[in-house]
Amino acid sequence: MDQLDSIGERIRQHLEDKNAARERALQHSRSLIRSCSKAIRAVHRREQENAESLLDEAQNLANDLQEALVAYPELLHAGYTQSALKEFAEASIVHHLVSGEQLPEPEALGVGYVPYLGGLAEAAGEMRRRILDILRHDELVEAERLLDAMDEIYGLLVTIDFPDALTNNIRRTTDMVRGVTERTRGDLTTSSQQRDLKRALEAVEKKLDNV
Repeated sequence: MDQLDSIGERIRQHLEDKNAARERALQHSRSLIRSCSKAIRAVHRREQENAESLLDEAQNLANDLQEALVAYPELLHAGYTQSALKEFAEASIVHHLVSGEQLPEPEALGVGYVPYLGGLAEAAGEMRRRILDILRHDELVEAERLLDAMDEIYGLLVTIDFPDALTNNIRRTTDMVRGVTERTRGDLTTSSQQRDLKRALEAVEKKLDNV
């Protein structure tokens, strides 16, 4: 039993270090989520440079967060850490989709596949918000492009048929994406019909004016 004090001291030191890492991870996660939220808001406001600056900041935070937890994989895969990385994936995907650029791959972002899938799903909801906004300005072609992106996201997510423990309940999120996509399709169809009706009425009025 002579070595028990030494064992106890090592255990206490390990737990103190791990607890300190956890506190830093929580702080980094909150900062990362905040930067991602601001970036998405900047995208919707069409503030391109601001959005890119915030995403660069978020990338650095995401890298720092993961590097700090290399020694503690259980903290790296904790809910708060994975949620923050999901938010980063979402913000990056939203930026690229709205900008008309190719999707960033999970490896390029440095995030795992599960938070990336969650980011894709959440990005579909942001695309609906974007579409509803641009429909007010009659940007139907752009709205169609973004709806196609939503369809493709759903088409991928619906093929991820694995236990919830592996995918962080992605099937439930996929159901949300399906509903959001179908509602958006209905809104876009209604807007298109209204535009066609307006044009037809304007054509009739023009003919009447020329009589």
